[in-house]
Amino acid sequence: MDSERIEMERLRKITSIFLILIGFTCLFSCSSQKQYRRISIDEYRSKMKAGWLGQMAGVGWGAPTEFDYNGMIIPAKDVPVWKPEMINQHYQDDIYVEMTFLKTLEEYGFDVSIRQAGIDFANSRYMLWHANKNGRQNLRSGIAPPYSGYPNYNRHADDIDYQIEADYSGLISPALPQTVIELGEKFGRLMNYGDGLYGGMFVGGMYASAFFETDIHKIIEDGLNCIPAESQYAEAIRDVIRWHKENPKDWKKTWHLIENKYNLNPNYRRYSCSGTDPSFNIDAKINGAYIVTGLLYGNGDMDSTIIISMRCGQDSDCNPSNAGGILATSLGLENLPDKFKTGIDDTTKFSYTAYNFPALINVCEKLSREAVIRSGGKIEKKSGTEYYVIPKQVPTPIPLEQCWTPVEISEDVHFTEQEMAGILYRTRKPEEFVDVWQVSGPFSKKGVKGIDLIDMQFSPENNDKFSDWKKLPVGESGLRPEEIDFDKYFGEENCAVYLRTNVWSDENQKVIFELGSDDGIKVWVNGRLVHRNNAERAHEPGQDFVNVQFEKGWNNILMKITQGVGGWACSLVITDLDHNALKDLKYKL
Repeated sequence: MDSERIEMERLRKITSIFLILIGFTCLFSCSSQKQYRRISIDEYRSKMKAGWLGQMAGVGWGAPTEFDYNGMIIPAKDVPVWKPEMINQHYQDDIYVEMTFLKTLEEYGFDVSIRQAGIDFANSRYMLWHANKNGRQNLRSGIAPPYSGYPNYNRHADDIDYQIEADYSGLISPALPQTVIELGEKFGRLMNYGDGLYGGMFVGGMYASAFFETDIHKIIEDGLNCIPAESQYAEAIRDVIRWHKENPKDWKKTWHLIENKYNLNPNYRRYSCSGTDPSFNIDAKINGAYIVTGLLYGNGDMDSTIIISMRCGQDSDCNPSNAGGILATSLGLENLPDKFKTGIDDTTKFSYTAYNFPALINVCEKLSREAVIRSGGKIEKKSGTEYYVIPKQVPTPIPLEQCWTPVEISEDVHFTEQEMAGILYRTRKPEEFVDVWQVSGPFSKKGVKGIDLIDMQFSPENNDKFSDWKKLPVGESGLRPEEIDFDKYFGEENCAVYLRTNVWSDENQKVIFELGSDDGIKVWVNGRLVHRNNAERAHEPGQDFVNVQFEKGWNNILMKITQGVGGWACSLVITDLDHNALKDLKYKL
């Protein structure tokens, strides 16, 4: 009897141990399934590429309407007709700014310091506006990040800027929302703060989610989880979600609710750069609401999503760019309409960046591999196919901050002297620009557009005896040396103008010309062509750097500036090889 009892007790213990082992096995198995996601790198690449194409489609389609419809819905009749060439958007700030961040990550890795990120952004040469422009000016003036984006130094810190350029952060971070937040803390801080920063983290979080989610509501919720719930930005997104539930068939009703609260209510425009002016609102909150309006009411259709975000107005190319990119990422390349994936220009580099479209796709894949490994994931190969095995991340939003109550700053906000030596593009003082010029023109040819005039010769460049020159009154009539505004002086389109001056050099020496132009520019020194850039762009000082050989004595400078439509301007700073402005040069006409 005792032996039977002992045997039964032994069997009971064995059974208990067996059940415990089974329980642990099930627990481990279930836990593993919950903690990891798998996606083939081929599928990742398809979705990532689609995300970029969706961005370019949205910004290209919406560009003709940008800020033409503020505080009003764009009428259906005014929606541009899609044209195949709209897919190629190499000169849009919505796109090219991201390339600088990608290049920094490619060169220095994900652990790059925010200060190095700031130096790289300071050295960018493309045209910028609002928070981007002020942030870069701060960096070039010596204000280091994150302070370059603080409202203490940047009046545009709540603007849309990081939101429109945060797509990259999710596109290289599949299902990695915490990585998105970390990238925002590094790159979004260069120009934004508070809601302006949260907008980018929200957008990046939606992209990261879109690699695995097809439910737009879940994608939006995942984006919301990346930002402080108590922020006004999060409130705006929750409002749009609620209003969509209340008015699922009427996006215009939701638009009016957004308008009343986030455009007309001053409590939600406490740091808008334009104050409470309803006719212009580049605040991140309202434009983020328009992104979500397009995503919710677009019902998974690319055309509808882009058009609704566009028709909401205000920044009506940036918002459909974000919305189109997020949806396209979820859809993947194979489900993207043909019109958004044909006619891609694979050779042209994005403005002042290292990447054309194929190089952009390759660097994003490269960085995504690093992001997955860095987050504790791995890359597995099965039957010749590589897969990302991605650990589930639960994002931890940064603490709440608001532009209208910024933190007090007690530490030194400046770059070191050594760091400043790495910034080649400086914020120039007016006295550093060449301001002694003669002007001739404008010249034009009937039926010829401005961009086609760059190599068309007019008298100032092919006739040594040409004498129709007059002194340009720089410093008067609004002609500032840092931006000589020909549009204000001449007010014409599709033409070209010539400038000339003479500068004395005490010796033969190499110098650098820091040139800016709107639009194209050609430069001759002592009769020799030293620079040609047939760009269609807005003016920014120091867009082009040119090495020039000065001879001892007087050196003649001749510049040609072409004009299409819109702005028309130029500038020149002459520096030594270390980019120190040569301010004591002598000029004569």
